[in-house]
Amino acid sequence: MATVTSSAAVAVPSFTGLKAAGPAKPTIAKMIPTTTAVPRLSVKASLKNVGVAVAATAAAGILAGNAMAIEILLGGEGGVLAFVPQDFNVAAGEEIVFKNNAGYPHNVVFDEDEIPSGVDAGKISMPEEDLLNGPGETYKVVLTEKGSYKFYCSPHAGAGMVGKVTVN
Repeated sequence: MATVTSSAAVAVPSFTGLKAAGPAKPTIAKMIPTTTAVPRLSVKASLKNVGVAVAATAAAGILAGNAMAIEILLGGEGGVLAFVPQDFNVAAGEEIVFKNNAGYPHNVVFDEDEIPSGVDAGKISMPEEDLLNGPGETYKVVLTEKGSYKFYCSPHAGAGMVGKVTVN
C-alpha cells in the first residue's frame, strides 16, 4: 500500500529590493499545512488480473498483425509515373493495396520471369487490359511465397513505372 503525506516546511526567500549600503537580508517564511487530514492512496492489483490484461493485449496485437496492409501509390506527386514506394518489403500473407494517386490510368502486372518459381503471375496480376481509371481506385493482392517479385504498370512501364517487393 502506498501512502502519501503532505506536511512539510518550505523556506521561501523574500527580497524587498537592493540597498546601496549593504547586502539585503532575505526574509524566510515557514509554510505549515492547516489541515491534519492525510490523503492516502492505494493501488491493488492481483497478478492474475495483470496476466489476463497482458494476454488480451498480446492476442489483440496478433490479430491486428494478421490484418496489416501496406499501401502503394500509383503515380507520385506532380504526376510522376512511379510506384510510391518503388521498392518495399512485406511479410508473407500481408495484404498489399495499390491505390491510384496521379497520372492514371494504371494497372499492376507481375513479371512472370521475375517472381519466385511456382508462383502463377496471372493469379496475382491485374489483367493487362484492365485499368484503374479514377482517383482512389485500388487493386489488392496477398503474396504468400517468400522471395522477390518485380511488377510494372503496363501503360507506363516504358516511362519507368516499375517496382519490386520482397516477401519475408
